[in-house]
Order: sequence, then C-alpha cells, then structure tokens
Amino acid sequence: MSNERWASLLGLANRARKVISGEELTVKEIRSGRAKLVLLAEDASENTTKKINDKCSSYGVPLRKVPDRYTLGRAIGKDARVVVAVIDEGFANKLLTMLD
Repeated sequence: MSNERWASLLGLANRARKVISGEELTVKEIRSGRAKLVLLAEDASENTTKKINDKCSSYGVPLRKVPDRYTLGRAIGKDARVVVAVIDEGFANKLLTMLD
C-alpha cells in the first residue's frame, strides 16, 4: 500500500469535513448508516478492535486496517487516532481501491 497516497486522500476528505474520528463518534456514524468506510489502526487495543469489527460486520460497513495510530492521526492533521470513519461515498470508494 502506498502510504503517502491514501494518507493525503484521507487528509483531503478531512478538510472536506467527510471524516469522523474517535471511537464513540465512529460507532455512532456506523449505527446511523452514514459511515461508508472505517479505518482502524493496527495498534488499537483488543477491546476497540473487537467492538469496531463487530459493529462494521453487523452494519455492513467496510473496514480496513492502517499501519498505526500516529499515521492515521497525521493523515487528518491531528494527534494519534485509533479509528476514523469516512462518511462520503466517493472518498470511501477511492480509499478502498488504494488500501486493497
């Protein structure tokens, strides 16, 4: 996976206000059906990983893993982030093609 390309696209999505970060807000977006893609850091805790995995599978939201929380946070111009949700179909589809 080309690290810089997906990260810069995620940054662009964030500037367009199409990214939600944080565990509770992401779960809320998954439940409401607005989340089109969820990105989870590889170094997330077991509990967080299980919770996000379960929510994504039960609501049919694609889930992809990214290297670590610092890369994910840096991509959206914030401190370390463990999980983010992309709420725009276009950005989500492009990120999926980059991460697969």
